[in-house]
Amino acid sequence: MSDYSRRKFLVTAGVSAASSLLLKGCLGNPPSATVTTSAATAAPGPVAAGDAPETTKVKLGYIPIVESAPLIIAQEKGFFAKYGMTEVEVAKQASWAAARDNVTIGSAGGGIDGGQWQMPMPHLLSEGIITDGRKVPMYVLAMLNTQGNGIAIANQHQGKDLGLDLSGAADYIKGFSADQGRKFKAAFTFPNANQDFWIRYWFAAGGIDPDQDVELLTVPSAETLQGMRNGTMDAFSTGDPWPYRIVSDKVGFLGALTQEMWAFHPEEYLAIRADWVDANPKATKALLKGIMEAQQWADKPENRDELVQITAGRNYFNIPAEVLANPFKGNYTMGDNKADINSFDAGPLYWKDPKGSVSYPYKSHDLWFLTESLRWGFHKDKLTDIDTVKRMVDAVNREDLWREAATEAGFTADIPADTSRGVETFFDGIKFDPADPEAYLNSLQIKRV
Repeated sequence: MSDYSRRKFLVTAGVSAASSLLLKGCLGNPPSATVTTSAATAAPGPVAAGDAPETTKVKLGYIPIVESAPLIIAQEKGFFAKYGMTEVEVAKQASWAAARDNVTIGSAGGGIDGGQWQMPMPHLLSEGIITDGRKVPMYVLAMLNTQGNGIAIANQHQGKDLGLDLSGAADYIKGFSADQGRKFKAAFTFPNANQDFWIRYWFAAGGIDPDQDVELLTVPSAETLQGMRNGTMDAFSTGDPWPYRIVSDKVGFLGALTQEMWAFHPEEYLAIRADWVDANPKATKALLKGIMEAQQWADKPENRDELVQITAGRNYFNIPAEVLANPFKGNYTMGDNKADINSFDAGPLYWKDPKGSVSYPYKSHDLWFLTESLRWGFHKDKLTDIDTVKRMVDAVNREDLWREAATEAGFTADIPADTSRGVETFFDGIKFDPADPEAYLNSLQIKRV
């Protein structure tokens, strides 16, 4: 099937799906009315007549963690308006499940058109895997950031060797049930996506089977502090500011940063419904240009203090600014006698990192997330083999639109030469070669495939 035919099919499927959707809980999870913002007040910049967006309106959802910063900054600094997108709404989502439900009904139904996503949620939405079989075709358009994640541990586990290399704590964790009458409990915010993958990889690299030796839970970020305080949660994998807040509130310490596990790893992404993108290709590129400028602005160290003030504000994260200040500067107090980490490159980055582009949506990274899904046996009826996941990547990833937008905006010096970033190396020495994902799977000791 040609690219055109495939996209036409996806659009048709999306329209059909949108007309018949009524997910349980959809209407009960609207974007928060008190933290939804409308267009920035900055005057639009000059937009050539031929480049004028088909619509100036779009509704983008976000979760209040550092991954969402490019959406917020593009709105607040007027970068969306500069390219003609003068009626953008950036709407806080109550949870990842609420974001899923809201994109399923779309903005016409009171939901959202797209926004910030953990991976591979856009691919799972497109296949109907997390929407009760109702396909919601999505396009991945850009990566929002790298890093900015950590695995926090409750204070009761201090002195038990819970660090980057867990091998020294394997017996402690595996024996937890016999000693404590329950398994070691580890949480993340949405199953079968980024933060689930990070904590699973961490456990498995230390010889701990996450499906056998621990109890995995899905828990909203806001419930983390109380769970750690009352002893019902032992570890939590999530984005800043939560790992840092757990440390600063003295209820836990950091076992590891995801930056230590996989330096400059893919994190969260911009993805929008395929029917909206296909109906509004110029508006899509206008959004991308605004986000690209926001990412460049956010990466300047001299802008980080303002970035903290904007994102911490009542309209967005609604938290004390000091909770965000250190993570945004790459300063992490690890705790439990671990050396502190103080490096700008260790924190969240948005436009570029020492490996190259952050914003560009490398297909090789989509492939890793779906290959990791195969590793853990997620969605076996749909994710059957490498060929299947490669087809999914090609259907959902629209790196071509990123390239077009970057070229039109004049960011040509930062366009990668290839849609693969090449071989990736993890902290335990395991390598992922996008040209041979089967070799990666074969190299893993703990897996479900």
